[in-house]
Amino acid sequence: MAASRPPRAAPAPEPAAPAPRDDLVAGPGVREKLAKLGIHSRFDLVLHLPLRYEDETRLTPLAEAGTGEPVLVEAEVVECEVKYRPRRTLVVKCTDGLGELWLRFLNFYPSQVKQMAPGRRLRLFGEVRPGFFGAEMVHPKVRVVEEGAPLPTALTPVYPTTAGMSQANLRGFIEHALDTLLMDDTLEPALLERLALQGFRESVLLLHRPPPDVDAASLADRTHPAWRRLKFDELLAQQLAMRIAYRERRAKSAPRMPDKHTLTNLLVKSLPFALTRAQKKAWATIAHDLAQPHPMRRLLQGDVGSGKTLVAALAALQAIENGWQVALMAPTEILAEQHYLKLAHWLEPLGVKVSWLAGSLKARAKKTALEAIARGETQLAIGTHALFQDEVAFERLGLAIVDEQHRFGVAQRLALTGKGSEPHQLMMSATPIPRTLSMSYYADLDVSVIDELPPGRTPVVTKLVDESRRDEVILRIRESCAEGAQAYWVCPLIEESETLQLKTALETFETMKATFPDLAVGLVHGRLKPDEKAQVMADFKAKRVQLLVATTVIEVGVDVPNATLMVIEHAERMGLAQLHQLRGRVGRGTGRSLAILLYHQPLSEMARARLKVIYGTTDGFEIARQDLLQRGPGEYLGSRQSGAPLLRFADLERDADLIELAREVADAMISERSHAVERHLDRWLGRRQFYLKA
Repeated sequence: MAASRPPRAAPAPEPAAPAPRDDLVAGPGVREKLAKLGIHSRFDLVLHLPLRYEDETRLTPLAEAGTGEPVLVEAEVVECEVKYRPRRTLVVKCTDGLGELWLRFLNFYPSQVKQMAPGRRLRLFGEVRPGFFGAEMVHPKVRVVEEGAPLPTALTPVYPTTAGMSQANLRGFIEHALDTLLMDDTLEPALLERLALQGFRESVLLLHRPPPDVDAASLADRTHPAWRRLKFDELLAQQLAMRIAYRERRAKSAPRMPDKHTLTNLLVKSLPFALTRAQKKAWATIAHDLAQPHPMRRLLQGDVGSGKTLVAALAALQAIENGWQVALMAPTEILAEQHYLKLAHWLEPLGVKVSWLAGSLKARAKKTALEAIARGETQLAIGTHALFQDEVAFERLGLAIVDEQHRFGVAQRLALTGKGSEPHQLMMSATPIPRTLSMSYYADLDVSVIDELPPGRTPVVTKLVDESRRDEVILRIRESCAEGAQAYWVCPLIEESETLQLKTALETFETMKATFPDLAVGLVHGRLKPDEKAQVMADFKAKRVQLLVATTVIEVGVDVPNATLMVIEHAERMGLAQLHQLRGRVGRGTGRSLAILLYHQPLSEMARARLKVIYGTTDGFEIARQDLLQRGPGEYLGSRQSGAPLLRFADLERDADLIELAREVADAMISERSHAVERHLDRWLGRRQFYLKA
């Protein structure tokens, strides 16, 4: 959906497509190169801000150069010669009358040799270092000048660029845009004064043309008031787009599903345990949403083992007792199957018809499941991506539940909700979302958090163990299984990789069988047939298998309380969220649980940082925050907002105060039907497309 124009009379602004902004005057080849930088209009040039600056506003005498910092010097060429030992090199000797400087160019053109002929006056920018002949610059920036030529009055910006687009050419395009575009303010002067923000034009010009006396540190760390203004505008555009999408959804019609307290109460009474306070709170909010006449779009997040599936089951029952069908989609077959087994165990005794649908089903079973779903006999359909294939038709889909929603693309979630007229949607995530991310990229959703674990769960002790101590780990498994407990051994690959040389599940399985001839060792991985996979998991759950060798397919959904030990092979190669999810497979009972993270040397700085975090805390929200800091929002979000504009300037961690401020201002602007909404969205989002319906 494109950024849009709110109507003046409607209770919620309704977007319309903005005017085209493709006003670049450039040939096709140049346009293509600019497009690689995300530049499609002159205004995109204005918002293409420098990475850093070079100070060419003052000259440094050669005698004072050599401080370790790049400097601008001016000198006359004395000698210019191409030398061939040890390799072809252009060597130039210069002087400013008080000192000498040697220039060395390892890659050069004949024109450069002519440019630096003896007698020429050069301005050179670079770092002066000790060399074989004395002070030297290697590949400095060179400009031929006349004596007394004026110096620049602003720092020289250095921009992000791409192959075939020189700094000089890009700088020329940007300078032209700065000189010809009307950069008026989209925000009212009173608002800027209240928020203590600089003007837009003033901020943009300062960032592109900073004066020599500017606070360089505040420019570098992006805390300068000019940066603050642009960050705020960017966050405001994001908030406006998200809030408009949120209001549009609430203006749509969806089936009311009040809690009739029939099936939901029966399930709660049948459970051998009580709901936690957090589960009750989340459930009450979802029950209220389902009773409304507009579609629910709620994200239910909670740490590993917090009981999200039970809350989802209650939501499904509320829809079913109102005569609607429910679809639950999970990203992997093993997770979908775990949901099917658990929910069938809870709901079928209540008279609910639960069906299983996956791509691996045999033709006859698949046909039977599809017919039952189409006729409305199936009240709850559980499966993988197979649920949103064209051949799947629901008679009356009222609620779509998506587990581990961040693993699905926007189009996939839309395809599932498209199976009904306007079904309610509940998304679940066991990867907690940091608060700042929730306020920005998830601002178009309602969010519920289950922030406590069920009673009886024991904290998992985490140990980091070098691969050289593998024998000690094997001894620990032997002792643990001898005491009646069970263990996981997790491997990152299922067959040998020549490039990574990682231990594989297949190799480890054979090794473990030989190492533990007295134990029943199982193997599960993504390429096993579904019935084989199901049998192995059933044997493990029934304690017929003591040691389960697995790939990361067991990352989510597997619940075996008697499994109290997990070994994760090559832990240094896994992400924080994945390590946390895997660790969450143990500690699901009352026994003391241990996760051993086997790592291989040498460790990269990033791997060392990840292992330090996972060792230091079991708090999923803190782990998620650190994961966001290490990876950045683009990689962290994955396909959640595929096509959405990622933040270029604002930092979710450092600029949390601006996110709060932008939310308040966005809500006020939309409520007041401000004319500035359309102008601000067009300036910042332009014609870039983004998905907000999912």
